[in-house]
Amino acid sequence: MKLAYHGATHMPSSLETDVEVSNKAGFKALEVWAAKIDKFLESNSTNALQNLFKDNNVEPTAINSIEFIGFRGGEYPKIQDRCKQLCEIGQAIGCESLVVVPSPTPKAEGDSVLELFFPWEKIVDEYVTVLNGLGDIAKPCDVKLAFEFIGFPWCTVRTPRGAYEIIRKTNHPNVAMNLDCCHFYGGGGEMDEINALDPAKILTFHLNDLEDVPKEAITDSHRLQPGLGVIDLDEICKRVKAIGYDGVCAIELFRKEYWDWDPLELAKTTKEASLKILTKFFNVE
Repeated sequence: MKLAYHGATHMPSSLETDVEVSNKAGFKALEVWAAKIDKFLESNSTNALQNLFKDNNVEPTAINSIEFIGFRGGEYPKIQDRCKQLCEIGQAIGCESLVVVPSPTPKAEGDSVLELFFPWEKIVDEYVTVLNGLGDIAKPCDVKLAFEFIGFPWCTVRTPRGAYEIIRKTNHPNVAMNLDCCHFYGGGGEMDEINALDPAKILTFHLNDLEDVPKEAITDSHRLQPGLGVIDLDEICKRVKAIGYDGVCAIELFRKEYWDWDPLELAKTTKEASLKILTKFFNVE
């Protein structure tokens, strides 16, 4: 398994800092925060971006992310343009994955409390259409889209089972999924849902933990270093290992408290906490 740091773990840091501390902390890879790429390219070339990773011996494993890809109506061409832009950057720097995020659930339909819901069939149809279209944009760049279910109550797709149903129906060679522990727990995913996944359809595994708060209250700021929270990471890792996944594991922490830390100290502490979990089940690079 290849261990990657994540640009959202210390959000105030620049891309240059993320890459440099990844190297110094012993990470061989980095999942890159897209807005940091944008900022870097305001005053640097794509060649300079390539060299930043090369000079630090850090591999960019994914770009994170394009948010809210579904139910965009007249704004959907902007999503297509952003996909093309980030895929071309990914191709230039040798980054094979782009994370894409589902949208909030549209206004529910129904005339009574008993009928008040938004049909799952419409959600599936929307993302199958959208992911096929974005997959066609990504394909010439040899970039794959990692569709990430989001466990927060507002999201249209909250579980591995839901995301995997959409991915199977999309049936595009450049569309797969991202499996995030916090979103798995927050969205109410069942452990058996992991057993049903095809490891070839998982592009990235996000390891993280959560405070003990009601699932309705979970936000990104409740994330914790692996092993410090309430998620049964051992059982998740055991099942991910059992299905044969041995790809990238990125440590994605959005906790604002961590943003006050020294970036290198945070990267080192994050790696140490992650290895305590992962090495029970995987050979980690």
